[in-house]
Amino acid sequence: MFNFKKDTDTGRSALNKSSRSSSDVTKRASVSIGGKTMIGSTVVIEGNITSAEDLIIEGKVSGTISAAGHEVTVGQAGQLNANISAKIVRIEGKVEGDISGGEKVIISKTGNVLGNIDAPRVTLEDGAKFKGSIAMDPDEKPAIKAVPNGKSDLFPEAATSDKTNAS
Repeated sequence: MFNFKKDTDTGRSALNKSSRSSSDVTKRASVSIGGKTMIGSTVVIEGNITSAEDLIIEGKVSGTISAAGHEVTVGQAGQLNANISAKIVRIEGKVEGDISGGEKVIISKTGNVLGNIDAPRVTLEDGAKFKGSIAMDPDEKPAIKAVPNGKSDLFPEAATSDKTNAS
């Protein structure tokens, strides 16, 4: 592992190798890079996680996960028995627990969720497994309106020609 240290004599940054060996680096189970933290597949956490940055989980977590204003991704190797609350939640692995997304929740084709979802937008990809209920913001207007009597007003000419042909 490498650490950057300020060279006090020249004012420049110098690259210094820490006391950890390269084998320690390859065994490292979690890492933080550029505002994202990854919990590796060999990590098991029991308890509450509160994150002020994006979180990628490939390990096993039991408890609660909270990342207000950030994204939580449960990778394909991730196995959670936890409630999740974040701005955006992506599920590619297995989650048993309730999910609350401030902006949206996405369950990918490899995702498996047993629990309830509460978010303004929810995406279930083809092949996703989901058992529970979905509550979406009732104040948000639907993107597609129901068409009464099966007739669309998008093509009024077609609607009038149908009426004239029917007579």
